Amino acid sequence: MEARIAYQTEAVRRSLRAAALSPYYQRRFLEHGVDPLRFEDLSELVEYPMLSKEDLILHRDAMLNQRIAASSRLYMSTGGSSGVPVGFYLHKGVSRAKEQAYLEAQWRRRGYQSGDPTAVIRGAVTSRDSDGSVCYYDAGRNWLVLSSYHLTRERFPEYLSALNRFKPRHLHAYPSAALALARGMLERDAKLEFRFTSILCGSEKLSPESQTFLEAHFEAPVFHWYGHSERVVLAGQGRRSNHLYFWPGYGYVEFGPPNETSHREIIGTSFHNDVMPLIRYRTGDYVKIPDEIEGELPMTEVGEVVGREYEFLVSSNSRRVSLTAINMHDDIFEGLLAVQFFQSIPGLVEFRYQPGAHWRSARLVSIRDGLNAKLGEDFDLRLVEVKEVEKTAAGKHCWLLSRLGKEVIG
Repeated sequence: MEARIAYQTEAVRRSLRAAALSPYYQRRFLEHGVDPLRFEDLSELVEYPMLSKEDLILHRDAMLNQRIAASSRLYMSTGGSSGVPVGFYLHKGVSRAKEQAYLEAQWRRRGYQSGDPTAVIRGAVTSRDSDGSVCYYDAGRNWLVLSSYHLTRERFPEYLSALNRFKPRHLHAYPSAALALARGMLERDAKLEFRFTSILCGSEKLSPESQTFLEAHFEAPVFHWYGHSERVVLAGQGRRSNHLYFWPGYGYVEFGPPNETSHREIIGTSFHNDVMPLIRYRTGDYVKIPDEIEGELPMTEVGEVVGREYEFLVSSNSRRVSLTAINMHDDIFEGLLAVQFFQSIPGLVEFRYQPGAHWRSARLVSIRDGLNAKLGEDFDLRLVEVKEVEKTAAGKHCWLLSRLGKEVIG
């Protein structure tokens, strides 16, 4: 415990000092009367201002550490899944390597070993054509990469054939994709010719009921984790417990006060990103604190992350495309204040966008090309400029407005 606290204290101190080398944080720290050079204890972090997604949108470039060269910056985006595209910078050569190392370390709780043959269904575009290839082999990682976009009744036998030929030890998939695979097998009374060692599910909410279903169907343990594009904090299930445990060496996690449903917002301070540290970043994600702590691992423990349900677009050929698979993580939405999909007819999709002060209409070409590459040929995509995207009754942005009936969505 003492070693963990000492490590986190030093890591937070380093992030605070790196942040103070940017114009934005210099001003904000001065306004709040805090000085990173005097930071000595984790309890002092509450004196520092919190950071919102809106702050990140409005002040991103002013948040850059002025002592680190531009060549060390890696631009990323949250992809717009909250309805608001958020761009930021990671530390090139550091952030992504760290992420993969932590992911593989926690996957080992369910039997994963580096280099194991793995089937992956996580948004890869294997072909834009509805009758194109459903998979390809990534020899460098020993992955069979399967399309997230072709899981239709007609193409389903190709998935089973590819899996049976490759015989992977693990399935690394969006929860919605793993569920679609399992339900397709049940519909056909189909069996795999091998057994998975584990099912690795991230990037979407996985309900306890869905996890139980997947484990019973595949006769393999499921491992679920919580992370986000900003790479501020990371949590994964235990070896036996399905509670989530936040890695103390990855980032520092706090929780906001309980809301009307007793859920608490995840607030994180990033480690190992000297280019653009995120200090007390409000993620917009909420956790459920369990009544009973299982204490399997010496980490901050929560019951589950409360997030959006699975969201899908439906093509004219009845393909269901998860919006998680459509997420963009580059600068494709740069200059937009908000984005939103709208669908009332299978195959016809409106992409509604709200321009900001620095929007350039020339970017519409790359947006159309990028989205069409993800959607495929059996979608008619229309780009529609709006003064403001539609919000929920609570005034929140939403990524999808679907007017399709439940019999279409499934």
